[in-house]
Amino acid sequence: MKQIIRTSTALALGGVMLAGVTAFGVAKADQAEYQLDMATGWSSGPLWDVGANAFADRLRQLSNGRIDVTVHPAGAIGEPLRVTDSVRRGIADMGHTWSGYDWGRDTTTVALGGFAGTMDDERMMHWLYEGGGVELWREFREEEFGVIAMPLYFRTMEVFLHSRVPIESLEDLQGVRIRTAGAWIGMLEQLGGSPTASPGDEIYPMLERGVIDATEWGSPWEDTFPRFYEVTDYLIIPGIHQPTAPFELQVNPDVWEQFSDEDKALVELAAKLVTMESWLTIGHNDAEAMRYYVEDAGQEVIELDVEVQRAARELGFEWAEEQSEENEWFRRIWEAQREYEQLWHGAERYRRADPEVRGLGLE
Repeated sequence: MKQIIRTSTALALGGVMLAGVTAFGVAKADQAEYQLDMATGWSSGPLWDVGANAFADRLRQLSNGRIDVTVHPAGAIGEPLRVTDSVRRGIADMGHTWSGYDWGRDTTTVALGGFAGTMDDERMMHWLYEGGGVELWREFREEEFGVIAMPLYFRTMEVFLHSRVPIESLEDLQGVRIRTAGAWIGMLEQLGGSPTASPGDEIYPMLERGVIDATEWGSPWEDTFPRFYEVTDYLIIPGIHQPTAPFELQVNPDVWEQFSDEDKALVELAAKLVTMESWLTIGHNDAEAMRYYVEDAGQEVIELDVEVQRAARELGFEWAEEQSEENEWFRRIWEAQREYEQLWHGAERYRRADPEVRGLGLE
């Protein structure tokens, strides 16, 4: 496979922004004031490089080496899908995970991590940092899970499916064996699919052996790393089930309290900077990846019927309303998100030209 990864311009800009902070150089690890261990749910790919390790690097820069974070691969500290437990119990000082993995305990985590009812990535990013989302996120996680949490890494819309069979309509979806996770499991069943949950490292062999027919995982670029295109023929878009997916930094409360106010601010700044950088990096490389799938990997790209997209979106709204009736925290966050999305209603009129105009010169 040709190399399609490209360092985001934000990484270079971030280096310029930090030049003043790091003017005296970065201290060696053995001079660090804090040496912390981070549990993760991954061992490679963008979540590992552009997410967890990028955060460790940025924090080391910002703190002049005083805060040194060792990032551990999935399973090295606790279970990959139970990072929150590892951080809460102090087995790990920090964690990098997707909040929705905790949906079995509290479905509010899905409202933060993204689902079929979530607004798009641009709106979600603005809600988090300008609309009070980060503050709600912090309060919820600390109150209900006993960890300090904030966004770290930001995914664009996912691929709907990498599939061994063509899927375009609701009829095509019936009985298809699909690997997925979170609240989408139940919604997919309602659409007629046959979902199953599994960790990321099990997906490729399951596809290869025909145990499953299709999988969802990440954005177009992120999905080039597990190479699903080697064992599937069809790329199904758009990922209406996951319009965006903010990931999460977690810090053990006892560790957090050891930080000075200045160091807490550095942790928050590093997480925000990497979240922005990852969004830019993924956005660029998604475009490169889509070209790669068609021109080099021989994938057939299929766009879902509007009927499927509408049905998935409506199921997302119905599910969210049901959760809001049963879960006060879900209701608070869902209402805040809906209110913010309403603020942006019709924003395309002043933020985008007409689609026909935007396409001029690109035919």
